[in-house]
Amino acid sequence: MTGHGSKLPRKRDQAVVALLTHSSIPEAARAVKIGEKTLWRWLQDDEFKEAYRTARSEIVRHAMVQVQAGMSKAVQTLMEVMVNDEAPASSRVSAAKTMLDLGVKSVELEDIERRLKKLETEISGRWQ
Repeated sequence: MTGHGSKLPRKRDQAVVALLTHSSIPEAARAVKIGEKTLWRWLQDDEFKEAYRTARSEIVRHAMVQVQAGMSKAVQTLMEVMVNDEAPASSRVSAAKTMLDLGVKSVELEDIERRLKKLETEISGRWQ
């Protein structure tokens, strides 16, 4: 029994990776060479769920860093298409609409942030 117990953490780590890299639970279970039922049971375990959730969050954070790094180039591309008289009208309109949408969302987000800070200040003032 000790041999099996010592493999379990490594198998669980492998299962987390497999869940992140395979499109289904059956595929992930096969990749780790465990039964689907075992993987389903592990997914009900709080410690395993937390490890899986943490790993997923790290992947999303990494992806967001990459997205943010490309934002300047994306805006530059939209601007170039928008002002390019040789680009099809539909492309220029689409680029302009995207720029307008992003501008409005930016203003809305700033407004929400300002209002949230105001509420936080009011609430913290009441509790002091």
